[in-house]
Amino acid sequence: MTTPIAPHVSRRSWLKAATVFAGAAALAQPALAAKEPSVEPDFRVRHGRIRQSIMGWTFNPMPTPELARHCKAIGLVAMEGIDAKFYPAIRELGLAVSLVGSHGFAKGPFNPANREFCEQKLREGIDLAAQVNCKNVITFTGMREPGISDEAGAKNCVDCWKRVIGYAEEKRVNLCLEHLNSRDSSHPMKGHPGYFGDDVDSCIDLIKRVGSPNMKLLFDIYHVQIMNGDVIRRIRLYKDYIAHYHTAGVPGRAELDDTQEINYPPILRAILETGYTGYVAQEFIPTWPDKVQALRHAAKVCDV
Repeated sequence: MTTPIAPHVSRRSWLKAATVFAGAAALAQPALAAKEPSVEPDFRVRHGRIRQSIMGWTFNPMPTPELARHCKAIGLVAMEGIDAKFYPAIRELGLAVSLVGSHGFAKGPFNPANREFCEQKLREGIDLAAQVNCKNVITFTGMREPGISDEAGAKNCVDCWKRVIGYAEEKRVNLCLEHLNSRDSSHPMKGHPGYFGDDVDSCIDLIKRVGSPNMKLLFDIYHVQIMNGDVIRRIRLYKDYIAHYHTAGVPGRAELDDTQEINYPPILRAILETGYTGYVAQEFIPTWPDKVQALRHAAKVCDV
């Protein structure tokens, strides 16, 4: 039986009061803690069609040897973004080196004063990559600087890479230009305000201007989503230029879970459909209390 509303109380007033009461009751309840998605505690990569790697810096301060053991147990096949002194140890575990570093994103060839430094670091990276049987060396444009126009900066970048690309071809190594977002200023590794190569379409143009099959794109899904979006269409459009991929949740550069806006499985399937056989490196910054479970979860999400 429905309790009648008192004649002197309007239906609108009664509903308003009920809403306020319900809201107050909800506020009185203890806040529910965010729950980690359920992950098999012993999950190991089953399909392996995506060759998964990890960018080691994201799991600092976990020691690299410990992280390497977890990667091996979960079924990742490579590591990058770690000190080269650990290369022998991880290779002994059966893990490959998926990407070799060079001059860093801040001091790039956009400024011609950096050209000699960048060229030296790229050549050193190429030598190291050839030594450890790695196909890719990362490069960056560097930051915009006062007094240097975008047109001049672009030419400076292309001129620098042209000076090195012949050596990369000789060693059978790719230079991989990484596109970075310039929008997120919340954390020094979540975004890079002032970075010149912040438009992935413009990065492709720079790569084309170098004019070598060994000049490639590092397609960082996190950065592309923030700056350009339309991720799957761009993967298909630029497939012939992409030599490496990075992952992370958006907007927080966190786990690949449902707190983030990117739905990774269809993106990974689109990557496979292009015929890509290189590495996809996990580069999220873990927020879960159990960092190993976070990595295990990401590995499962990407094991399409």
